[in-house]
Amino acid sequence: MSNGTRDIVIGSWNDLNDAVYADAWQGSIGRFRSDFVFRGVSNAQFTSLTTGLMRLGGAYAEMEGHLLRNFRKYAHLDVIQTVPADSTWHWLAMAQHHGLPSRLLDWSYSPFVATHFATASIEQLNTDGLIWAFDYIRSREQLPAVLRDILDEENSNVFTAEMLQRSAATLTEFDRLALDDGHFVAFFEPPSLDSRIVNQYALFSLMSSPSVSLDEWLARHPELFRRIIIPAEVKWEIRDKLDHANITERVLFPGLDGLSSWLRRYYSPRQTGPMEAAPAEEQSTARGVPTEQ
Repeated sequence: MSNGTRDIVIGSWNDLNDAVYADAWQGSIGRFRSDFVFRGVSNAQFTSLTTGLMRLGGAYAEMEGHLLRNFRKYAHLDVIQTVPADSTWHWLAMAQHHGLPSRLLDWSYSPFVATHFATASIEQLNTDGLIWAFDYIRSREQLPAVLRDILDEENSNVFTAEMLQRSAATLTEFDRLALDDGHFVAFFEPPSLDSRIVNQYALFSLMSSPSVSLDEWLARHPELFRRIIIPAEVKWEIRDKLDHANITERVLFPGLDGLSSWLRRYYSPRQTGPMEAAPAEEQSTARGVPTEQ
């Protein structure tokens, strides 16, 4: 059911499946292949797609280079074995993955991973949740020609760190690609740094400026997204069925932290009234439980 905007309000688990797989049939190949990537937010009132860097506040855009440079400098001994190449893009993925404020936003190819993040917070289970669905295939049309050419050469729809390195060695060089063609968003699939990224089927969105939000960009391209609202009264059904399908913290955040988060939520009693207000939680690969970065 639409409320007159790009929002779809669901009423059941079956409605959720219909919403996330709408338009997934690809007749040319006779297969179901969705053109969308997904991002979950536990409280539908918090719809902004602001980055961790923006939430830093102050002169945040000026801090981007300092943050990444110092991350590389001080983290080097700890992660030298896990960063596959000494490039801006590998380090940026590693930094985002470990919670450093950056211009990246976390997404998943899996609608059910995003749904997990929209329903995992015990404190938010009595509030409406939200899933962003973004048509990353059509968004290619807004890329500068040099980036579209790289995707075409690789027969790919998203960039790897190595592909981005071919167009720009630094964030400053990447931003310059937008000067003639206007701002754009690219999708960046990180290297498999650990099992969290692999299990969450993760990728990042990357804007062509640290100070341009994806919200602003999507306001000019409304055909590229829809939002799926999960009403509070439906959240419990969907949460239970995700658990039954093994879409849990134990799987998405392998290790003792994820195991403990899953057990704490799974064995908590159902609440029937409003709970104490808690910050909205959103999709992130960075921690054992999804919190604002």
